[in-house]
Amino acid sequence: MKRSTLGRAFVLPTTAALAFGLVACGSANEEGAASGPTVNGAGASSQEAAQNAWRTGFLENNDGTINYDPVGSSGGREQFTNGGVDFAGSDAYLDDKEVKAAQERCGEGGFVEVPAYVSPVALITNIEGVDSLKLKPETIAKIFNQKITKWNDPEIAATNKGVNLPDTRIVPVNRADGSGTTENFAEYLKAAAPEQWPHEVSDEWPVDGGEAAQGTSGVVQAVKNGSGTIGYADASQAGDLTTVEVGVGDEFVKYSPEAASAVLDVSERVEGRGEHSFAFDLARDTKESGTYPIVLVSYVLACSNYDNADKATMVKNYLNYVVSAEGQKAAAEQAGSAPISDDLRSKVKPAVESIGSSNSGS
Repeated sequence: MKRSTLGRAFVLPTTAALAFGLVACGSANEEGAASGPTVNGAGASSQEAAQNAWRTGFLENNDGTINYDPVGSSGGREQFTNGGVDFAGSDAYLDDKEVKAAQERCGEGGFVEVPAYVSPVALITNIEGVDSLKLKPETIAKIFNQKITKWNDPEIAATNKGVNLPDTRIVPVNRADGSGTTENFAEYLKAAAPEQWPHEVSDEWPVDGGEAAQGTSGVVQAVKNGSGTIGYADASQAGDLTTVEVGVGDEFVKYSPEAASAVLDVSERVEGRGEHSFAFDLARDTKESGTYPIVLVSYVLACSNYDNADKATMVKNYLNYVVSAEGQKAAAEQAGSAPISDDLRSKVKPAVESIGSSNSGS
């Protein structure tokens, strides 16, 4: 299993990035700017709506300013490890080189890395007369690899007893642009159906001949406006389209926030990265009941030690809000994410609580 990634964006110069964040932070930040510290963050654009919800909720009861520039995951990680921002959002956990850079930047105590945003990827369909569909991982892989081309194929019929499947062509719809959604979906196919999905995992779609659309909204519209279509998109954008129940072990699981976040609870934590790193190799091939394995997991990054005590307190309190039940609910309502479980929250809270400052006089 591989780490997942989104956000292959260019890195803005820090000054420009923070200026963007200042514009984006809104009136809630302006009210408290003069009476508290300023904390700057950058990173995954997928977190932008959630970060807006978190900042609004947090600043209702706390003074200060929090900026977040959605420059992209790679840009956020680079700015964080270079010391350009105080925290970052990333759709991938730090790789080995970045771990070393983060440890050097953060110094004593190391870095904090916790999952904060879980975004399920739904398989959406538009098939005349079909309002429910169950597919095994191997079948999904064959459909998107264009090895199964008709909706009434015996392999599809075998898991959909009683469903009137039409003798019509399957039209798979994929992202035309480089996409973390594509990469996460491809990781799932590679892990859950490796014999049927021989392609290398990438944020670029590897199969020619289907229909391609730009961005999440483009895929959703192509599926909605087509006939016999199937695509993959952030579950929050699925609307009234039929979503596939995915085969997991001996059952079929429909997307739900609980099923999506449950994947983290059955995934292995990556070892050897420091006690405050909670990076996970996602169990895409899990057989665990009630889990939905096609998800994107996004992290927040911070240091355990800051030179400025007020800034350290602000970062700690903000991240505590981000992973709290209240913060996760706010993100779910505004960004459509799946809240992390209480069990995972109890594990990552000590990492957030480790944030402090060796310079109490700052």
